[in-house]
Amino acid sequence: MNKNTQQGFTLIELVVVIVILGILAATALPKFVDLSTEAGTAAANGVAGSIASATSVNYAASVAGKKKADGTTELNAANICTDTALKDLVTGITLLPSTGTPANGNQYKVSGTGDCSGSSAGKAVTCQVTGYKGNAANATVICTGAVS
Repeated sequence: MNKNTQQGFTLIELVVVIVILGILAATALPKFVDLSTEAGTAAANGVAGSIASATSVNYAASVAGKKKADGTTELNAANICTDTALKDLVTGITLLPSTGTPANGNQYKVSGTGDCSGSSAGKAVTCQVTGYKGNAANATVICTGAVS
């Protein structure tokens, strides 16, 4: 008996599979390339959220009667976005002044002209946070005024 059985794939079948895989890769690749931009934007939003949260907690502590010796930070500078007091509230990242240039994913430039001087306790000021790839987000800072 002479059985004629196929032992593998033909060249045409292999070429068709390779073409289909190429088409799938060409359509999926642009989506994966864009993920780094989305990740940078999400990181900037996270830092902006950290700043907003830290200043809200700081304001709540100052309203509750905490004194500076207890850890409340005065946020009453003429330009709070570049003041060192704002940088002291956020840990784990480096906040650079508006003239700085972020060099890595742990550094963010903070800029803006938010005025917290005088009797502006409770005033909300917007500062811009920019990452090293240019991704930016806005952070809302709540002024405390002078903490005695």
